[in-house]
Amino acid sequence: MLDSEINQSKREAQNKPKMSFNVILLSCLVLLPVTFAGNMERTTIVIDGARRISEIDENFVCATLDWWPPEKCNYDQCPWGYASLINLNLYSPLLAKAIQAFRTLRIRIGGSLQDQVIYDVGELKTPCTQFKKTDDGLFGFSEGCLYMKRWDELNHFFNATGAIVTFGLNALYGRNNLNGSAWGGDWDHTNTQDFMNYTVSKGYAIDSWEFGNELSGNGIGASVSVELYAKDLIVLKDVIKNVYKNSRTKPLVLAPGGFYEEKWYSELLRLSGPGVLDALTHHIYNLGAGNDPGLVNRILDPNYLSGISGTFANVNRTIQEHGPWSAAWVGEAGGAYNSGGRQISETFINSFWYLDQLGMSSKHNTKVYCRQALVGGFYGLLEKETFVPNPDYYSALLWHRLMGKGVLGVQTNASEYLRAYVHCSKGRAGITILLINLSKQTTFTVGVSNGVKVVLQAEPVKNKSFLGTIKSKFSWVGKKASDGYLNREEYHLSPKDGDLRSKIMLLNGNPLVPTVTGDIPKLEPVRHGVKFPVYINPLSISFIVLPTFDAPACI
Repeated sequence: MLDSEINQSKREAQNKPKMSFNVILLSCLVLLPVTFAGNMERTTIVIDGARRISEIDENFVCATLDWWPPEKCNYDQCPWGYASLINLNLYSPLLAKAIQAFRTLRIRIGGSLQDQVIYDVGELKTPCTQFKKTDDGLFGFSEGCLYMKRWDELNHFFNATGAIVTFGLNALYGRNNLNGSAWGGDWDHTNTQDFMNYTVSKGYAIDSWEFGNELSGNGIGASVSVELYAKDLIVLKDVIKNVYKNSRTKPLVLAPGGFYEEKWYSELLRLSGPGVLDALTHHIYNLGAGNDPGLVNRILDPNYLSGISGTFANVNRTIQEHGPWSAAWVGEAGGAYNSGGRQISETFINSFWYLDQLGMSSKHNTKVYCRQALVGGFYGLLEKETFVPNPDYYSALLWHRLMGKGVLGVQTNASEYLRAYVHCSKGRAGITILLINLSKQTTFTVGVSNGVKVVLQAEPVKNKSFLGTIKSKFSWVGKKASDGYLNREEYHLSPKDGDLRSKIMLLNGNPLVPTVTGDIPKLEPVRHGVKFPVYINPLSISFIVLPTFDAPACI
């Protein structure tokens, strides 16, 4: 055994939280001895089904499409290819099917170059040309152009695939560089207004317009003061009201699409005022640089993963205190920045980080979480050349199909290496549990309680008379937990051949790959009765659907 594995095993033993009296009682009463090869840990999770601790949007899962041309390179590698909005192959059947599998996938259009995009409509002050490498441009590129023919093609594609579109606007148009990264002057809204007028005239549905990308606070490459930003948001809101005055629905306004800084974000809400900003967007790249040798260790470290929870909590608190009319969105999150980590971000191991992010952010009232990217870089949900799904695509699809809007509170006596998140099930009764096992050695056998009665045993019940004795003495062990054969559904995710860096994810032991006809494979669960325990193998992920769990908050 490697020293790192020995040390982790020691930490797992040392860091187990003490069980509450209720959980100890449950374990003593219903957990019978079991013989199992390897390191086994019995655990009970207690779910509060009486109230929702937060709520997400119906279309919480979101993926981005970026502007980066093929010349975008990091660490002597150029991983974008033809994944840009300006050159993406919109006629690929697999790309369309990958989006259609969600039925309604939210797509955010934007990224570093969006504040250099000119829309080729109306009277322009400068020529509209494609991005070119240049030493004096932001991020090493000149201004670029969105031709209306391409905008037409994109919208036909979005309409055909059921995409819900957020478009990131150029917030630097008309401004000038003051010094360093600071930009000043008034934002020129004429090009945006002409672009919106064209969009409305064509009947293209835009769910939301986002203003600027990473210009808040100190900015990334460029920055705009909070006073100017708030002033321009008010202008943008008026432009949208005017352009959409005859429309039945009006798009939301999102901003600032940057990295959270409490003072700047609070001031933005205060200065723009009520009814202007519908969603406060922030970005997450908490794993570090794409070439950082510590990426794998961070992904598997529960303490490191939990470190970002403060940001989600702080964004939520800022909104409650300074702008309760707004909502928290993660507008862009790729884990590792600078196009992601090669042979990491596109492999199974990244789903530990990704699904943990979805679960953690949900608990803090985040409404939408946009993954960078749908296609492009090493963190694309789809391969940029073939559009074959990477493992995180299936993680996103399962979440989208199984995890409903209501988020429920969870308590557990497990070690920190078992992560547990619970939502009302999507479109059906009951609940869905997401379990992430970060341990290299420990298999968890999991029981579920609603705090009053055991709903799912942590071990098989072999002695009916013994169970009957328990039930006669403790009325809270209910009939739902022990009588009849009530099915639950399980979706167990693991890497092919046990290789955490495999690009093939297994669902209940079967490889997830497109079918011979080029379709997204069906995601079929295995079904078990509630009498049988749930086993979560080391370094694996599971969704468990309990359709009969009594959760009043989910009605």
